[in-house]
Amino acid sequence: NRRYIALRKDVTRTNTDIYLHDRETGETRNLTSHEGEVYNDPEVFNVNGLGLYFRSDEGSEFRYLARYDLSANVIRRVVSPNWDVQDARLSRNGKYMLVTINNDARTQLMLMHVGKQTEIQLAEIPAGQISSPRFAPDEETIAFYVSSGRSPRDLFVTSLEASAPRKVTGTLNVNINPDDLVEAEVVRFASYDGVEIPGVLYRPHQASAKNKAPALVWVHGGPGGQSRVGYRGLIQYLVNHGYVVYAINNRGSSGYGKTFYTMDDRKHGDADLGDVVASKAMLIETGYVDPERIGIIGGSYGGYMVLAALAFRPEEFEVGVDIFGVANWVRTLESIPPWWEAQRQALFDELGDPSVDREYLTRISPLFHTENIVRPLIVLQGANDPRVLKVESDEIVEAVRANGVPVEYIVFEDEGHGFQKKENQLRGYRAILRFLDQYLKGESAEIAA
Repeated sequence: NRRYIALRKDVTRTNTDIYLHDRETGETRNLTSHEGEVYNDPEVFNVNGLGLYFRSDEGSEFRYLARYDLSANVIRRVVSPNWDVQDARLSRNGKYMLVTINNDARTQLMLMHVGKQTEIQLAEIPAGQISSPRFAPDEETIAFYVSSGRSPRDLFVTSLEASAPRKVTGTLNVNINPDDLVEAEVVRFASYDGVEIPGVLYRPHQASAKNKAPALVWVHGGPGGQSRVGYRGLIQYLVNHGYVVYAINNRGSSGYGKTFYTMDDRKHGDADLGDVVASKAMLIETGYVDPERIGIIGGSYGGYMVLAALAFRPEEFEVGVDIFGVANWVRTLESIPPWWEAQRQALFDELGDPSVDREYLTRISPLFHTENIVRPLIVLQGANDPRVLKVESDEIVEAVRANGVPVEYIVFEDEGHGFQKKENQLRGYRAILRFLDQYLKGESAEIAA
């Protein structure tokens, strides 16, 4: 009804409040006043504007969907699964609601009848990463994207009466045979202290007990990110060339509850790195991984974990692939701009404040322990990166080379934090494969420049 505006105020990434602004009275009030760390996020008003749906984790390990009744000043839970609710969206006249749930690294799509508060079964949706669900104006038709290990994001359309969704687009390059790609499998293992650690495993078709393959532990960004079941071009590229890839969701990853998410706080490069190292045993137990050829790869925070592994557990991984990774936490945290205040405070709470925790941050920063690095390393860095400054990669490369260790360094002059240009992405991926073939697989491969 255009009367109310819902806003989210961030204290940190996990501590937020919802404020309701009344355009008629000018009043703005906090709907979710609380103590401690509670996440709240407004999703959508109902059609008459008197009900606000929002996500919260107050009193719960996971983020559920709740509804605030503006007239009665009452909050009640609507959808409360044992996973995080990601998003909620109403149909045009408010009859139906689509809810997406982060179900064990996959996206579950739930259709609700709002008035009856009952779930409606949709036609079977392809497994994978579901995104951007939308209702048509008729409230009967739903569009969404799906990606899987073997397919980039494709558009699907279905209806309440359809027997199966209809695939509208085919985005996989026509020169690629989808049978050459592999599906992702969620695999768990018990870590060094018994904590169950999940991850996403990609097995090359040719890997077997008689043909053991080299492997890479893939560490996501963050801290606090999550590897999901979906299409990753670099992963499929490496798997297609014979590398097992395990995308680990070490402690501190999102999607597995508040307790798991905070288990690595002030223990970075230690507790979380222990999970990464422990995953090697699971890979070896598959029977198709060569125990003498396991490397580590990651970008951003994952790049930090690569450097931390080489510096703090120098004999565990045969090679490291650092993509835009943090080497010096003191400098990285000090360089966060003031307009990124909520994120900065969240990182200070989780990692440490450089003004008071300098000694600790120095201790967990690989740049100050490069004398321990003895394994081959490749570093990819954007010259214009505002998050991980180029000087960090410059210094880590210089220091490791001084050890007499093989280091390849590629700087992308027109990139920031991550790849935006396809030609740079291709150049970087090919360089990574050449490096791995030489130092992990132990062979020389001819790959187009």
